[in-house]
Amino acid sequence: MKKAFLAITIILLRSLAINAAVKLPSVIGSGMVLQQQTDVRLWGEANPNSKVTIAPSWTKKKFTTRSDAGGHWQTTIPTIAAGGPYTITFSDGSKPATILEDVLLGEVWICGGQSNMEMPVGGFMYQPVEGGIEASLEAWRYPDIRMFTVPRCISETPVSDCDTIWRKSTPMTVRTFSAMAYFFGRELQRMLQVPVGVITSNWGGTVIEAWMSRAAIDATPRLEPDREKHRGGSNASTVLYNGMICPIRGFTAKGFIWYQGESNRDAWMDYAELQQSLIRLWRADWQNPTMPFYITQIAPYYYEGPQYRLNALFIDQQYKAADATPHCDIVSTTDIGEYGIIHPAKKQPAARRLAWMALTNDYGFEGLPAHSPRFKGFEQKDNKLILSFTNLTHAGNYTVSDPAQQDCFVWTRPKGFEVAGEDRRFYPAQANMPWSSNTIEVWSDSVPHPVAVRYAYRNWDGEANVMTQTGLPLPSFRSDDWPIDDLTKK
Repeated sequence: MKKAFLAITIILLRSLAINAAVKLPSVIGSGMVLQQQTDVRLWGEANPNSKVTIAPSWTKKKFTTRSDAGGHWQTTIPTIAAGGPYTITFSDGSKPATILEDVLLGEVWICGGQSNMEMPVGGFMYQPVEGGIEASLEAWRYPDIRMFTVPRCISETPVSDCDTIWRKSTPMTVRTFSAMAYFFGRELQRMLQVPVGVITSNWGGTVIEAWMSRAAIDATPRLEPDREKHRGGSNASTVLYNGMICPIRGFTAKGFIWYQGESNRDAWMDYAELQQSLIRLWRADWQNPTMPFYITQIAPYYYEGPQYRLNALFIDQQYKAADATPHCDIVSTTDIGEYGIIHPAKKQPAARRLAWMALTNDYGFEGLPAHSPRFKGFEQKDNKLILSFTNLTHAGNYTVSDPAQQDCFVWTRPKGFEVAGEDRRFYPAQANMPWSSNTIEVWSDSVPHPVAVRYAYRNWDGEANVMTQTGLPLPSFRSDDWPIDDLTKK
């Protein structure tokens, strides 16, 4: 009797397997956005060695591929210009067919990082997002923004799928979605007037190595030998790459935005190389060696103490990575940090800057404030250093911010500078912006012959206030390459 029951069960299971519909990963689902005007990658499971037919409603043409002996298949199909909603029907001859509905064509971006990428529009406990309530209430205005959050998953081996769905923009879904990803997508949608899909994979307090493969880490040069000791859980190397990148790996997208690094400050000297390795890895996974990758500078915060310099040293590494990587750029956040909160409330300015960068670099927009000024060099003149900068478009491009005077123009001098002489001792500097000039003069009565300058070169400098007239802040910098004790005021 038992043998007969077992035989019947096996027959039924085989029958169900034969008649099973095509199975798709969660990221390929109803409500998704597919990248417009390109060949998009699709994949899934079907009956072994079967012909899989894909029929998108934006064309009368059908596309076919074959599953392998294990039932796995993948292919690409062409998309047209932005629009929708459409349906896509998948069939391997079994019934019923798998039908995806409410599919839009538009722009897709992958958004990764740690807690400042994770921070939802509704904020964390006791840490609100500025403008978050208004953004949630106005979510209905943006029905063509679609959101996909990869669930948290730690895995020692690559994972092929995750348990979630694409979500439309509603007050509840927006409130619980990444603020950086949503505000970035919203700015793109406003400017491009096409559907935008934002996929975010993030986990607070995690190191960059967790988001990389073993091969990518091992191929990174000049790493500190003890970098992976005492790191477990979500900070163990490769576990988030396996669990939270592999399920979306290769889903066709326009580019990446990235907000991570606070957890790597203790090994800042490795970060530029690690960041470049991660970019190479992800681009290889998406089979696009020039896929745009935009980095968010970590914001000022007191950390070990406001006078220490680990934050500035780490930021140097972020800019070094961006400068060394083609089709990669970085936005400054010098002006949006908060002394006692590591998660700045001003997520909208940072996300807008990323969007302006993408709109300028990748969509051909002109006239947007896409690139923050960067220190170029100085000329020594008497007891002053005359500083020059890049990414300035016209004379008088600089202004200064004064948090105490938000509603009216009040002249105040540039602040946040230090200068040093040959003795390498830095002193607070006075500064001035000559009229109709893109230079800044700095000097100190304590330094008769200055040879080096630093700006906002601490964990937190509440006085640093230089920005362009279009609102982009000057990043922290130093002109010297002198050895520095990470945890001193020197």
